Amino acid sequence: MNSKKLTSKNNEYQKSLIEKLIKDVGEGDKEALSALYEHTKTAVYGFSLSILKNTHEAEDVLQEVYIKIYESASVYQSKGNPLAWILTITKNLSLMKLRKNKNHKDVDELKEILADNTNTDIAENKMLLSSVFENISDEERNILMLHAVSGFKHREIAKMLEIPLATVLSKYSRAIKKIRERMGEEI
Repeated sequence: MNSKKLTSKNNEYQKSLIEKLIKDVGEGDKEALSALYEHTKTAVYGFSLSILKNTHEAEDVLQEVYIKIYESASVYQSKGNPLAWILTITKNLSLMKLRKNKNHKDVDELKEILADNTNTDIAENKMLLSSVFENISDEERNILMLHAVSGFKHREIAKMLEIPLATVLSKYSRAIKKIRERMGEEI
């Protein structure tokens, strides 16, 4: 038997093993969850790490993935590749963590900027900036910060936030328009 056929048989065996373990987890078998973890943890951790770029957060997601699998295994529908289902859970949890961390980081950075300096001109600018950000939605602020401050392209933001590119573009434009209007009122 050549190595290509052997690899193919091994992949099929892995898929069927993971399928069976998921089914068993769905029936409440905790030992199956442990075995599933041992068979898939490297792929889950590596994928999460590639998204989050932080070992501690990737480890947190690793644990959350298996909790989610335990909760969802009973409704799992086989579609040919069970690892794809697990990695979809991994991607979703990683992106949620990324968004959550980004939101906290943006708010913390803004608070720091606004609280930093007591110079009158700077203090006035900070009050204006704070006032401007109050008039745009959280999603508009996130898109604006990701593009203008962090330098992400609109297409990257759409992928990161899992929203259509057209939505990112319209929310960005809307945020800029609101800021210009607010700046005009304040000046």
